[in-house]
Amino acid sequence: MSSDTLRTVSVDRIGERRFHARNPRGGQLTFGEGEDADFTPVELLLTALAGCSAIDVDYLTTRRAEPVSFEVTVRADKLSDESGNHLGPIEVHFAVSFPEGPDGDRAREVLPKALERSHDRLCTVSRTVELGTEVTFTS
Repeated sequence: MSSDTLRTVSVDRIGERRFHARNPRGGQLTFGEGEDADFTPVELLLTALAGCSAIDVDYLTTRRAEPVSFEVTVRADKLSDESGNHLGPIEVHFAVSFPEGPDGDRAREVLPKALERSHDRLCTVSRTVELGTEVTFTS
């Protein structure tokens, strides 16, 4: 892995089933198992997927017009079966509106293609989930 491609976060235990994550740029967040308001790891995965695709779509549409509203909702059932714990099919729904007029029309026109490009090529998170990247654990 090169310094140009490597992505990393560090996670420390701060309490019973509560953890603190940090990125190299100084960003921080707390997460846990869902007994309080903190996000769970599954919610963070869904957030990462929504956020990655939202950034892609934002880049591609706002060249034409600033959105009036922009909301992404991600849903999936948490399953436990012979494959262990995992999520079922993940649904990502975009509710985006643009102002009236020619610029808004251009943004509305490019929105479906932006969603397609994010899904098929651009969003690292959804591509990783769909491709089934190998994960290893070490100690």
